[in-house]
Amino acid sequence: MQTPFVKNGETYVVNIELRDPKIHAIEFVLKDGSHDRWLKLNHGNFHVEIPEHDASASFPSIPKDLIDRKAYLIWESRGRPQSSPEQQKQDYADAITELQHQLSKGISLNELQLGYMNASTKSKAQVGVEPSRCETPSSYRRRHDVEKWLQRCSKEHKNMTGPPSSSLTNLVEKSIGGNNVVSQQNFCVGNNEIVVLSKVVTGDYHILVASNVKSTAVLHWGVSKSSAGEWLTPPSDMLPEKSKTVVGACQTYFIDISTTEGSFKLVDINLQQRKFVGIQFVIWSGGSWIKNNGANFFVALQPMQPPNGKADGYRKGIVKWLLDEISVREKEAERSLMHRFNIATELTERCKVEGELALIGILVWMRFMMCRHLTWNKNYNVKPREISEAQDRFTNLLQRTFLDQPNDREIVRLVMTFVGRGGQGDVGQRIRDEILMIQRNNDCKSGMMEEWHQKLHNNSSLDDVFICEALLNYLRCGLKRDVYWKTLNAHGLTKEKLASYDRPIVSEPHFRMEAKEGLIHDLTMYLKTLKAVHSGAELESAIESCLASPFKNQDFARADRVNAFGGLSLKLQGCLNFVKTHIGDENIGPLMEKLLESRIEIRPLLLTTHRLAKELLFLDLALASAVRTTMERRLKNFNFKYPPEIMFFISLVLENLCLSTVNNEDLIYCTKDWYRVSESYKPRDVQWALQTKAILDRLQLVLADRALDFQNKIQPSAEYLGKLLGIGKTVIDTLAEELVRAGSAAVLSMLINRFDPILRKVANLGIWQVISPVEVCGFVTSVNELITVQRKVYQKPTVIIATRVTGEEEIPDGVVAVLTSDMPDVLSHVSIRARNSKICFATCFDQNNFRNLKLKEGRPVSIKLKSSNLIISDISGSNLSLSSLVSSSIPRQVTLKRKTFCGRYALSLEEFTTEMVGAKSCNIKFLRGRVPSWIRIPMSVAIPFGAFETVVSEDINKDIGNKITFLRKLVHGGDVSKLQEIKGAILQMSAPLSLTTELKSKMRSARMPWPGDEGEGRWNCAWEAIRKVWASKWNERAYFSCRKAKLNHEDLRMAVLVQEVICGDYAFVIHTKNPLSGDTSEIYAEIVKGLGETLVGAYPGRAMSFIAKKNNIKCPIVTGYPSKQIGLYSKPSIIFRSDSNGEDLEGYAGAGLYDSVLMDKEESMVLDYSIDPMIVDKTFQISLFAKVAEAGKIIETLYGRPQDIEGVIKDGIVYVVQARPQV
Repeated sequence: MQTPFVKNGETYVVNIELRDPKIHAIEFVLKDGSHDRWLKLNHGNFHVEIPEHDASASFPSIPKDLIDRKAYLIWESRGRPQSSPEQQKQDYADAITELQHQLSKGISLNELQLGYMNASTKSKAQVGVEPSRCETPSSYRRRHDVEKWLQRCSKEHKNMTGPPSSSLTNLVEKSIGGNNVVSQQNFCVGNNEIVVLSKVVTGDYHILVASNVKSTAVLHWGVSKSSAGEWLTPPSDMLPEKSKTVVGACQTYFIDISTTEGSFKLVDINLQQRKFVGIQFVIWSGGSWIKNNGANFFVALQPMQPPNGKADGYRKGIVKWLLDEISVREKEAERSLMHRFNIATELTERCKVEGELALIGILVWMRFMMCRHLTWNKNYNVKPREISEAQDRFTNLLQRTFLDQPNDREIVRLVMTFVGRGGQGDVGQRIRDEILMIQRNNDCKSGMMEEWHQKLHNNSSLDDVFICEALLNYLRCGLKRDVYWKTLNAHGLTKEKLASYDRPIVSEPHFRMEAKEGLIHDLTMYLKTLKAVHSGAELESAIESCLASPFKNQDFARADRVNAFGGLSLKLQGCLNFVKTHIGDENIGPLMEKLLESRIEIRPLLLTTHRLAKELLFLDLALASAVRTTMERRLKNFNFKYPPEIMFFISLVLENLCLSTVNNEDLIYCTKDWYRVSESYKPRDVQWALQTKAILDRLQLVLADRALDFQNKIQPSAEYLGKLLGIGKTVIDTLAEELVRAGSAAVLSMLINRFDPILRKVANLGIWQVISPVEVCGFVTSVNELITVQRKVYQKPTVIIATRVTGEEEIPDGVVAVLTSDMPDVLSHVSIRARNSKICFATCFDQNNFRNLKLKEGRPVSIKLKSSNLIISDISGSNLSLSSLVSSSIPRQVTLKRKTFCGRYALSLEEFTTEMVGAKSCNIKFLRGRVPSWIRIPMSVAIPFGAFETVVSEDINKDIGNKITFLRKLVHGGDVSKLQEIKGAILQMSAPLSLTTELKSKMRSARMPWPGDEGEGRWNCAWEAIRKVWASKWNERAYFSCRKAKLNHEDLRMAVLVQEVICGDYAFVIHTKNPLSGDTSEIYAEIVKGLGETLVGAYPGRAMSFIAKKNNIKCPIVTGYPSKQIGLYSKPSIIFRSDSNGEDLEGYAGAGLYDSVLMDKEESMVLDYSIDPMIVDKTFQISLFAKVAEAGKIIETLYGRPQDIEGVIKDGIVYVVQARPQV
């Protein structure tokens, strides 16, 4: 056998592992390849004696404290039972046996010491004592500084829509003209840059190959007619100048192009109007060939189309040129994994500046490959070392991409899970050499082993890892072939698949029993070699690749004195050794902690150019996967009724997700909040359960957002490339979903779903939150989003089961109930409209119950109220009709009184009357001067009713006015799609000078800042906000609400209330009569951080809520904690509020139908509740809530009836921005 030396520092070494104890010596000679000579010892072989192996001294003496630790862990894994002295002795004996077994597997005593270093040190005398369950174990009271792990997406990186540009590209385009360029491709080889442009010139298709090579250069090229792998001699009538044909190719000299800005070399190939798939080429320059990672350069000319239809519909959200080229080059890629990885390296390098979308294209391609939907090998013989070297180049590039493109790290991690680690030198060659050694040592040179040997020599792949595992399982179970096939089938390998290899495996294993032990030993070691190449993210091989410690088999005390090996801290080495020795433990708590501690130690190293950077990245992937699989393995055994235990494991899974996620701010703050509630656990405490439940609700929103984001980003590339490659529809449709299900988030979701019912029970919440308590009957209809049916008119009473309710919708006519799994706020606009219309509206927190409701599609049900829950029963639908039910509480005598323009474009607060402005403005006037001084009312002016109609009729807006009139007629004729066009037309209106002048005068008189003082641009922002308020008259939800209420939309007039924005700390909404219970003695309020739009608008998550008795206002009771992910904040600005004559009518609430618009765009911030005094400071919380409740009580007294009040708190001061009658 010949083995090349590998450079290690300043020396070259060969490492020979002797796995056969019968070997007593080795002999060798050295070959000097540079001088073609042999180096011998005195004309003979070098001879090295191997000391005899003494079986009686197989294991070093195992220290007693190590045995004690292992025995304790064995007892702990059995559930900490009361143990008899005999059982304690048995545990001790089992500990010795297991430690000896680990030593026999090659794990050193040093590694065992490090692995058990942090295990419990309780002595066997303590083993029989079980710790009290009512105390939280010390390991549960753990927290990390997770804010150090914060990874926000950088906004600097922008996805491009085409290939990268460069100085050479710019120079070429300036010289030959950049017009009519169809496509562009860039290649970099060392210091040489190559740019290929496809261009149409007078109807002919030209390929221009430009390069910055310095010496004389020749383009050696051919054309591909039917596939990317084809190389044909081009037709003689299309050869450029200075060309000649050689066998199978054309050679063309580059011509020199010089300009004032620089020079380059160029070949212009006129393909005329011929249709080729592409051209292939290499370049001869300076006495050597310039190639593309050892392969030909390929330029795709015609994008491939899906076999079953056009691909054009999938161009949005993809890097089309990349996916087209992948599809063209698949014919070449399927020749071998070496070809595939070389092409992947080239394409990944070329599309770097495309960012995330390009990497997603590579990810989808690798996923299709890994799941065997693409061919791995076809009529091509390739050495294992060539595959491993190609893998090595690809994964080195991915590791550099991980460092260079922080926003794209999640996608890079996913790509790497589908690609083995690879390696240079003897790493791949050992696959060939070692199978020969196994065959020779165990006398198995024929049958299945020889077929496998031939397959390994021809084209080694990940399949060989599974074949080796299958053989080991076959040997260990006593040569049972069904076990061999069961293992193979579990990995998708069937008899047909094995027989389909270029070097087929058609025989079954047939070993002699006496060879069993030797084969198990050799194949176990061989499995490590295979995994080292093909299973980069497999835990055992990943740890081994990073823990090649020089202290192995040396004195432990000496190793402990060394600070680190290879840049790896002793803590990390200890954690990894612990993981190695405990990966199969039944008691997973200590293992999980070490997995996470390992990841935390590795994290800073991943962000540096550490010499083990790639190995550490693969190790991190393996550790993250191990956290998930370990949790899945033990999930069924968790005691969900003992919160400290389950909260401990949720914190571990949360940390795991934080470490793997880019843009993880939401997860970081949830983790901090989770630490807080874990440390404040009180058994059967309602307030604790409500807080914990809110964090789980927020986490569910985060996970849902991530899953949807994955779907939206990955699925377009999957669909486009999948169709090009002829992948099955089911595989394409589920690709993004499968990636989500295989990630860390899926385990967290399972834990949340199991723990949520426990918390709801402690908090006395039940499975429903009833937002609008009405008893109804109707026929079940299931929809995904309520907004998709808001235009519909149901002819029979309908109970809608809606997965998603945004808060922007109008509930359709004929609907008597909306039941959702979404979480709209009780005081959101859609909730208020539901209560006003006497429609049952409720959130279901039990997914099983919600799924069962969907199964009642088309069936009649009755909905009854019982305490705070709903009772839903099947009924007969024979007598069920809309006429038998009150489908709307809107009195038929309610009408809109058309208002006329008062002749002025702006009004001061003192001038407000019901004929000129709406209820919002009039209520502000009423409150000002009547509320106590500690309640502030913001300064306000208004644009009155009729102002819009007057402005649109001005000469400057005449054409726009005519267009709006025409579109209105179409809408009233039934074409509601024109609503959006009307809104667009309004946004094009110009402001009359008189409006600008009057509004400026009134705002300055009210001591409000005039936007125009900061420049014309600021007034333009204000004018745009005013137009948006006017345009909201034609909001779809508003139009349908009017139609449903039998109100004449033409009579609607829109005033605009103009107020200075209070940039508050919190915003609140108060209902002075509890809307859930109807209790008039009780105030109900909801409060959010930042601006109130997140409360009343369509923002996911719940606000904080509380109730307060009017006779005990100083003692508010919290009924719900916040789960909103973001808060909205604004710089000092102006808000323009809709104030129509179609809101707050007696018996009809138009809340939220029309828009209020800030002049400046709000800034959204991810919220950290773990440091919010409203949550963590009970004294502050009670003071704040009591102040809000007191303001509500005072305003209700002023009006003499229940009120719906909106306000802001800034620096402890209460501002009321609007009030209206509560319906």
